[in-house]
Amino acid sequence: MPQAPLASKDGSLFRQVLKCYETKQYKKGLKAAEQILRKNPKHGETLAMKGLITNSLGRTEEAFAIAKEALRQDMKSHVCWHVYGLLYRSEKNFEESIKAYKMALRFEPESQQILRDLALLQVQMRDYPGYIESRGKILQGRPQLRQNWTGLAVAYHLAGSYAEAENVLKKYEETLKNPPSRGDIEHSEACLYRNVVIAESGDIARALEHLESIAKVSLDKISVMEYRADYLLRLDRREEAEKAYRALLNRNSEKREYYKGLEQSMGIDPEDRKAMRAIYDEFTEKNPRSDAPRRIPLDFLEGGDFKQAADVYLQKLLKKGVPSTFANIKALYADTAKREVILELVKGYLASMGTEEETSTNGETNGDKLKPSEFKLWTLYFLTQHYDHHRTRDTTKASEYLNQALELSSGTLELHMTQARIHKHSGDFQKAMEKMDRARKLDTKDRYINTKCAKYQLRNDRNEDALKTMSLFTRNDAHGGPLGDLLEMQCVWFITEDGESYLRQGNLGLALKRFHAILKIFDDWTEDQFDFHSFSLRKGQIRSYVTMLRWEDTLRSHPFFVRAALGAIRVYIMLHDRPHLAHGSLSNGSREGTNFEGMSPTDRKKALKKAKREQQKAQEKAAELAAKAKEDKAKNSQISNADGEMKKEDTDPLGNALAQTKEPLEVAMKFLIPLLELSPKKTEVQCAGFEVYFRRKKWLLALKCLIAARKTEEENPVVHEQSIRFRRAVDSLVDEDIKEPSREVLTAELESILPKETDLKSYNEEFLNSHRDSPKHVHGALRARHLLSPEDASIADELANTLSLENLTLKEAVEGQALLADLKVENKDYNQKASEKFPDAAAFRTAV
Repeated sequence: MPQAPLASKDGSLFRQVLKCYETKQYKKGLKAAEQILRKNPKHGETLAMKGLITNSLGRTEEAFAIAKEALRQDMKSHVCWHVYGLLYRSEKNFEESIKAYKMALRFEPESQQILRDLALLQVQMRDYPGYIESRGKILQGRPQLRQNWTGLAVAYHLAGSYAEAENVLKKYEETLKNPPSRGDIEHSEACLYRNVVIAESGDIARALEHLESIAKVSLDKISVMEYRADYLLRLDRREEAEKAYRALLNRNSEKREYYKGLEQSMGIDPEDRKAMRAIYDEFTEKNPRSDAPRRIPLDFLEGGDFKQAADVYLQKLLKKGVPSTFANIKALYADTAKREVILELVKGYLASMGTEEETSTNGETNGDKLKPSEFKLWTLYFLTQHYDHHRTRDTTKASEYLNQALELSSGTLELHMTQARIHKHSGDFQKAMEKMDRARKLDTKDRYINTKCAKYQLRNDRNEDALKTMSLFTRNDAHGGPLGDLLEMQCVWFITEDGESYLRQGNLGLALKRFHAILKIFDDWTEDQFDFHSFSLRKGQIRSYVTMLRWEDTLRSHPFFVRAALGAIRVYIMLHDRPHLAHGSLSNGSREGTNFEGMSPTDRKKALKKAKREQQKAQEKAAELAAKAKEDKAKNSQISNADGEMKKEDTDPLGNALAQTKEPLEVAMKFLIPLLELSPKKTEVQCAGFEVYFRRKKWLLALKCLIAARKTEEENPVVHEQSIRFRRAVDSLVDEDIKEPSREVLTAELESILPKETDLKSYNEEFLNSHRDSPKHVHGALRARHLLSPEDASIADELANTLSLENLTLKEAVEGQALLADLKVENKDYNQKASEKFPDAAAFRTAV
């Protein structure tokens, strides 16, 4: 039975409760709800609102208990079910929230608010059939609003029903009694959105016809011109497409896509370099200050033509003193011949400097050209960057040219930054950090240099110094100080670098703390869609909204998420293999705390107790510091507004609880699943998936990752080692480990990769011999050899031999050093030889 309505006075109080919730006056609203409940203790809707307000104050468990009591008192109230759904939504349990909303609609099927909330969750969950149904009901309830028509069209569009989407948009236009004004932005966007729908359906001819009909009323003229040029090209109407792309280039001569479209519309063969160059010469003459028509031909020109064009381009930029000259052309360095031509040209400029200085008139500038001494400065700077580039790295020569440049201008910021970069590439992170800090002090108001300095400090594992540097540009009175502000601003680069630094130091707790912060940031970005589902429809920005939704679908393929996720998976694998690391990750940043592995059981037990005590002390100290900061900044850190909405306190500032999880591999799945879904073609992702599934004994899933990795990069050394390890593991499986038909599938699929009769030692040696010139492949083969023959004493010597390879990089040499440690193989000569090859690398100096 429905509950009796409240008395007039209490009804007025209930409306006040609703208003207080909407305006976030939670204490006042809670007081009003309590006043009603004193007279009507079993009033379900008041109980429901009390639960909703309680949840907003951070007392979630209590809020759910109150909401359940409200439902017991009034099961047929749409308000109670709606509130129950809102509580589940606040906990991100969208499935249960949708169920609650649907129950609410059974009792109030016409409620626009509940329908809107349901539709928001359905599009958030990408439940397009359900979204279409909800949007249809919303439209039936309020057909006079354009946004409701647009919302239904978007629902059909996202579901792939292009004809239905277009039909909805068309029907609304037919209902308009008066044509919209020329300045109606919403109408303009709706027309262009309809055009996009037609084009995506594949009917380009009709899309072009429709575009011509709306061109005059569309306010976004650039989009109209771009769509028209694209449609004409796809319809093979080349003469008209050429005119369209020329019109676009007359408006913006820097956009590469326009040049590409023009080339295709003119039907020019990419191999016809003379015809291609004629296009760019034309636009260079028209737009002498444009960069694109001068730079793009360098990509396809060769031989003498390339040398001539490169000469003109380089001289123009160097004589104007453009610091980014090298950055503009370094993509050409993939071509060895072009790289040599560029070096020859720039060295020629430097050789002719003496003559130019003698013939100059008192060193005066001419037009936009620099003084000869300044031309020399930027030429030296270019050569410095040339020899610091990874394809041509010679840090000794780079330093020589840089020192000459510093003699000409010791205060030029870019020179000091490049000096720091040279030290970084030499492996001396301490000196690189110091030089970058010196560059920062030359311009303390430049945020970019500030962040660069912080990054170099993190690469040198000076986390506190990096945070102090970042605090120069953060709100330090924010909750949690500078780090709290960086987390609030979602500064993913700093958090990722900070986590990787702690991982290098062996502080697994804080590493996980940072990686989980990245996970939360990406979850927040996903949740941020909620604000746009209604906002974009209300404002009419539909094309941008659809683009945003599609971007969100691939969000976790973002490079920073991939880095953080792979780092977290690596930590959890370490914790699974060596659980004692959860207690060895001390706050002092020692590599692995105590070496538990070499101890007797009794000593290990004592050491674990000691490590736990030290962890507890560190945790207590961190809590004391947090409490003190809380007292000093009570107004800012405790209360976010005058009504008492509390900030959540961090109960695990050092990440100890994260590191001490009992199921590390299960937690790793939170990071692994989105990687496998959105970045399946990354070999390192599939390798990480293999490692997790292999340890979880999910043999078929591990095989699936292995097959995917081999398809992407069959000769990858990590994939090679994993293949051998998997073959050995499968051969040793017993009936209890895997049942039929899984065993049959596993055996059949593995046979296609590595047949059972394969001699694994011979297979590994063949791989090693065929990749002798690649340090990474040698490392993988030696790791596999140690697996097959742990007693093999030649591994250390083989590893040391990689140091004589000409193509060996500093990173690969450090990986070889780490491999020695992982395999517990001793080779005193390795560090000495590595130090001789990389004399500035701190990794080998400290280890000698």
